[in-house]
Amino acid sequence: MSDARRLEVLRAIVEDFVQSREPVGSKALLDRHNLGVSAATVRNDMAVLEEEGLIVAPHTSSGRIPTERGYRQFVDRIEEVRPLSPAERRAIQSLMEGAADVEDVLEGTVRLLAQLTNQVAVLQVPQFSNTAVRHIELVGLGERRVLVVLIGSNGKVEQRVVHLQADVTDEDLVLVKTALLNSLHGRRLDEIAGLLGAAVRELPPVLQPTGHTVAAAVQALSEHGVVDRVIMAGTANLARSDRDFALTITPVLEALEEQVVLLRLLSEMELDARGIAVKIGRENVYDGLTETSVVATGYGPEQRAKIGVLGPTRMDYGSSMSAVRAVARYLSRILVG
Repeated sequence: MSDARRLEVLRAIVEDFVQSREPVGSKALLDRHNLGVSAATVRNDMAVLEEEGLIVAPHTSSGRIPTERGYRQFVDRIEEVRPLSPAERRAIQSLMEGAADVEDVLEGTVRLLAQLTNQVAVLQVPQFSNTAVRHIELVGLGERRVLVVLIGSNGKVEQRVVHLQADVTDEDLVLVKTALLNSLHGRRLDEIAGLLGAAVRELPPVLQPTGHTVAAAVQALSEHGVVDRVIMAGTANLARSDRDFALTITPVLEALEEQVVLLRLLSEMELDARGIAVKIGRENVYDGLTETSVVATGYGPEQRAKIGVLGPTRMDYGSSMSAVRAVARYLSRILVG
């Protein structure tokens, strides 16, 4: 079996299941898609896809549905993110031109994205203040683990645990902390990324690997620190997708109420070569979100804050990726000027 044909069969199964919510059989594939092969060949292709864990039979019927691995394979093979339709572009332009201030722009953007995708739209709101570094603290936890704490001038505290490559003493941690504070104290969070390397180079060579690990954590925390809250719209869209969740949508709704969870989820998503980040199913490690998928991208100055959509794994990934990226670009144009 050719890999190209197998991927074409997988694509057809994903697209049909997203549209119909029903398991897809070989006859339906042949009726709806120009695969150019016999029913027996399609059945054989589906058997191989099932062996590879890309599709599964939800019950005893002959139909198959994509697994999380199947969706991931499909998403990774989307080479071109299609442009929005003229009507969709006009809707975005109309929103942007009619907004009175930044808050109106952000709230209107989220509502529009929810309407375009029929998913829950979420947006990180950057802190447009000049928050600076007030203090950095390093606390040894044993077993080469260190708690890195970053305190901003606005009083906000960010922290995370990092794992070091070598044992360090409390005195070593003081040296690392001092080197970082000497360079970063009083500097704005959005400008410290360029200062961390020089600070680490001030350390003795034996401590520089530890310095790099801690510096990477400080940079990540600083990026969290310039994001203040989440704006969300389209939660009601989840109710229309309740059949896509095993038991109930309640855990998803509860997770959406936790702003900290959403902020961390979006902050941790890394953009791929297409400028998009996609997490599918159990790739979302946060409780309540393991049956959902998230599509996000960056926007605004330096693309540090993110905007995206969240919905069931049975999502129209191509359209969602297109809408998220296009809306983010229009929003960046407004904010950056």
